[in-house]
Amino acid sequence: MSLPSTFEDLVEKANQLDLYKSLVIQLNKDFLLANINLDFHEDVLPTSLKFLLHETVYKLIQEKFTEYLSLLYIIDVSEKQVKALNGEDTLKLSEEVTFLILQREWQKVWFRNKYK
Repeated sequence: MSLPSTFEDLVEKANQLDLYKSLVIQLNKDFLLANINLDFHEDVLPTSLKFLLHETVYKLIQEKFTEYLSLLYIIDVSEKQVKALNGEDTLKLSEEVTFLILQREWQKVWFRNKYK
């Protein structure tokens, strides 16, 4: 499995395989496990999903760093990938972490679908 390199690729692959709704459900499940109040409607537009997720990650980094780390742990985002990011610009960092979250959630959904 090759991971999508852009948000647009990820959404396109999810739609091709009819897994976009599953991706949203997985995001909701993991945010609930992390005790973070973010619940997407299953029919949320990809642009809205990206915007709201990015905004939430940014706020977590700025205001609730422990919850942010907990979320990354629960979602199982690669620590190595996160450490490789440049943390000087928090807005850019949160955008990149948002994509890492989406990539990891996509992996979970894709594997579950492939091997069910």
